[in-house]
Amino acid sequence: MSRILIASLFGITACTYVAPQTVITIADARAHKSNFIDIGVPGDSEGDILTFDQPLLDEQGSRIGSNSGMCIRTRVGHSFQCQWTLTMKNGSIQVAGREFDTGTSAIAIVGGTGRYSGISGQMESVNNGDGTFTQILHYWVR
Repeated sequence: MSRILIASLFGITACTYVAPQTVITIADARAHKSNFIDIGVPGDSEGDILTFDQPLLDEQGSRIGSNSGMCIRTRVGHSFQCQWTLTMKNGSIQVAGREFDTGTSAIAIVGGTGRYSGISGQMESVNNGDGTFTQILHYWVR
């Protein structure tokens, strides 16, 4: 009987609800522009590569880390397939997904390190049209 009770208690703890968290960051591509690598057909075409390593800012504009990664053009005038890392002093968050040229993109949070080890969730990325990208992360850390 006591074994059943102990097993039940472990089951309850494993199912404990973890409240979602939200953090807003700004990727600043104004000072550190992305590098466009033209592959194949000259100009914007499928397969072109975009690399970047930009300052990561908080909502007040203070630098909190870096926003680094790469994208491959999959649909001209529409979207890239991307993966990048938001690196901060207490850990990093890796994301991957389709980044649209305009509008809001829903990007998967695929992993993390440090404080963000065990992270899951999604990020909304918005091209602000001024060389910055607002990134709203909705996540859980287990």
